[in-house]
Parts: sequence; C-alpha cells; structure tokens
Amino acid sequence: YLRYLQPPWGNDDTQRILDILKEHDVHVTFFMTGGWVESYPDDVKAIYEAGHDLGNHSQNHKNMSQLSDEEKTQELMSVHEKVKELTGVEMQLFRPPYGDYDDAVVLNARENGYYPIQWDVDSLDWKDYGVDSILNTVLNHKALGNGSIILCHNGAKYTADALDALLDGLKEKGYQVVPISQLIYKENYHMDVTGRQIPDAK
Repeated sequence: YLRYLQPPWGNDDTQRILDILKEHDVHVTFFMTGGWVESYPDDVKAIYEAGHDLGNHSQNHKNMSQLSDEEKTQELMSVHEKVKELTGVEMQLFRPPYGDYDDAVVLNARENGYYPIQWDVDSLDWKDYGVDSILNTVLNHKALGNGSIILCHNGAKYTADALDALLDGLKEKGYQVVPISQLIYKENYHMDVTGRQIPDAK
C-alpha cells in the first residue's frame, strides 16, 4: 500500500498523482490535515471521487501525545466534520503527525471511531534526494513485504516523478497496492512487537 500524506503547504502534484494512480488502476489512502482540506476542498472531492481512501492527519499537525484528551479529540473531529461536509464520508483512518503516538493517542482515536495507522516503509521522498533514491529506498527496503504500508508525501519534490516506476516495481515484485481500508483487520486481531496486526486464531 501506498499512503499519501497531504502536507498543509502543498498541492502542486495532486492531480498528476491521481492521473498516474488511475493509469495503474490503483487506489491508495490520502491522509489530510484540516488546513489542507480547507485550502483545497475541490481536491478532497477529487480524491474521494477517484475512489481513494480519505484519512485524517489531524487539524493542526501537532504532536498528539503532548495534548490533553479533549485536545486530541478536537484535532481529530474538526477535520472529520470538514471532510464529512465536503464528501459525506465518515473517515475511520488516522495517521498521527510525525508518527508520534502513545497508548493515550491510540485509545482516544479508537474512542472517536478511528483506526490509528503507522507505516513500515518510509520512501524518504520528503528529503528530496531524487527519483532513484525513492525507488531504491522503497523497492529494496528491508521491511517491504505483505501488509507493508509505504509512506509518500504529496508535497515532496520528486514523488510524482517516481510514482509510475514505483508502482511498476512493486507489481514486478508481486505486490498488489490497495488502500489501507482494505489492508487492515478491523476486529479479531492482536499486535506483535513491531506493531503489525496478527489475526487471532479461530
């Protein structure tokens, strides 16, 4: 899976990314901040209409573990309501900013109807090292395997340039890219020490 973090500061590549995903008949998950949703409502609708997951990346991109329970809920639900108003979607996937979480963040997200999501393959596209770096980092990543979640960023300089070859490379390795809503277990699972979901024995 690919997941796209929508940073609050950029939108130059959204349509190009959507076009490439469509060419490959691939659906992914876009995690959006409240500021991004407010700035680019038409793109939120375009992502939804193209069949991709809409995910919550908080209102203000703060370290969630440093906030009170009430503030955590506000960070989640203000974006939730904005996206619901635009698309009718009740989002269920939450990617904590900076990957910063603790038990309280996880419990708060669950109480608000969200599944917290982390990644295990960081494309490092945000470092702007170039297309080859993105491809090498992802396709040769030691953690890449069934169930992997790949982190990419819409506002990074080379991500759109790398995407076509990245999708081809993943397919050549035998992987099918799906949105996170189709990847995760929603019930009857436990977590291993790496944070992977393991289905409970029947």
